[in-house]
Parts: sequence; C-alpha cells; structure tokens
Amino acid sequence: MNKKISILTACYNEEENVEILYGEVKKVFDQLHQYDYEHVFIDNNSQDKTVAILKRIALQDKHVKIIVNARNFGHIRSPYHGLLQTTGDCVISVVADLQDPPELIPEFLKKWEQGFKIVTAVKKKSRENPLMFLLRKMYYNILGKFSEGEQIKNFTGFGLYDKSFMDVIRKIDDPYPYFRGLISEMGFQITSVEYTQPKRLHGKTSNSFYSLYDIGMLGFINHSKLPLRLASFIGFTVAILSLFVAIAYFIYKLVYWDDFKVGTAPLIIGLFFFSSIQLFFIGIIGEYIGAIHTQVRKRPLVIERERINFE
Repeated sequence: MNKKISILTACYNEEENVEILYGEVKKVFDQLHQYDYEHVFIDNNSQDKTVAILKRIALQDKHVKIIVNARNFGHIRSPYHGLLQTTGDCVISVVADLQDPPELIPEFLKKWEQGFKIVTAVKKKSRENPLMFLLRKMYYNILGKFSEGEQIKNFTGFGLYDKSFMDVIRKIDDPYPYFRGLISEMGFQITSVEYTQPKRLHGKTSNSFYSLYDIGMLGFINHSKLPLRLASFIGFTVAILSLFVAIAYFIYKLVYWDDFKVGTAPLIIGLFFFSSIQLFFIGIIGEYIGAIHTQVRKRPLVIERERINFE
C-alpha cells in the first residue's frame, strides 16, 4: 500500500492563484507514482471566487478536499486547524500564493524517506521587497538569540511534518499556537532545505502590518520571558540613575544655593521619558495577559461552514 502524503494550503482571497497551485502540485505527484496524496485547502471565508474555483476543481479531482470556515478566523488559527485535519503519513504545508515552490516537494520526501521527521524550508534569499526580507531576517535573529529554546531562522512554516509529529501536536490544547516555535520544541529529527523565495505570483498579500506584528509578538510571548525581565531590569537601572542624579542636583544646589536654578525643562523631559517607559512596558505586560486570556477562554480554533470530499 502506497504511503499517503497530505498537502495543506490555507487561503484567503486567492482566486488568481489557487488553480495554478493545484496544477503545480498535481504535476509533481503525477511523477511520484509511489505515493497517494490529498490536497487539503482550508479557506478563511474568502470574499472573492476562491471557494467557487476550489469547488469546481474538487468535482473533477477527488484528491482535492476543501474546508470552508464560517468566518475569517485569522492567519494563525485557520492554517493550524487545517494541519490537524490532514490524514497522511506526512503533511506538507504550502501557501496559496506560490511563494512556497511546489517543486521542492520531491526533495522533502527524499529527506523524509531518509528518516527525518521534519523537513524545514529555509529562505536563503528572497525576491520579495529587500527591506521586508531584511526586517524578517533581523526578527528571526533577535528571536533566536533571546528565545528559551532553539529557533529555526528564516523559516515561515513551509516544510514537511511526519505523522508522529502531528500526533503529538494534536494533543496540545493551544487555541492560538506559534507553530514555528513548536517544531523545534518537540525534539524530533529535523533537517533543512535551502531555497530562494519567489515573488508572489498574482494579487496582493492579505497580511497587514497588524497581522505581521501579531505573529512576531506571538513568537516572543510563547518562547521568551525577555520582555518581562527587561521591564524589571530597565526599571531598576533607571531608578538607580535617577537616585544619583537627584543626589548630584541636591549637592549642587547646596553649594550654589543662590545661583543654581533647576528650571522646568529637566522636569518635563524626565516626566515624558519615564511615562513613555511605563506605557511601553504596560503594553508588553498587556501582551502576555492577552495571551493568557486567549488560553483560558478555550475557544475552538475555527468553526467550519462545510467540508467537501472528506470521507
């Protein structure tokens, strides 16, 4: 009996790309006769023709399975839920905009057959906006340096995950997971494949500044206590410096009682400086409290509207 490979694609408003991606994946598996496969699309309540196109494809090809969400559940919960619904001996996550090249699938499977449980695709270069690539690279470096566990740099989630790893993930009750961080935490055998990330084929990305900030902050909150400890460290340091400045001002005033006038400028500058530090770290603490609030509510990852071609 042939091994079954699951391909998972999360999509939102990708009417120009999903059919091309489907064709590219099908072309790959037409050359891999030793495997059966399913291509699971999870749609996050697209407002264009994405679902209609996928349904037309699914009528013609039973390899294609579709999950349609009742609403947009965000860029973290929907793909994670889709991964949990796959049934293959391994699952490969591929984004809908073709920035994850399907031609790497045979190389993933080759590494998997060699015994690796996880194969990650690491961006060596990218044809996206150079500034965005630089900022992402800086973020991965900072997260990797200050994280409590090892993190995979320049890794977006594109890769292969063995069924044994997915079985462990299914036992984790996390309503808002940072999946990239979970990969290196579990202790499975990991290898990497380097690639050059192509440009988005058609359309515009649905990722906004807020969504990028959300996943970036989620990585820190889930894998580092550094921001919280910085609050304590900076608070203590500033308090000591303030004490020394106050003592210096007091002595200077005693020596030059009639000539020395403090003025209002140092007071105003100091007030705004300390207030900004306080607000910044209140925000950091708020992020951690918000993460705890999400955990304790125990909401489902997504609510599905319909499924197509699932047994």
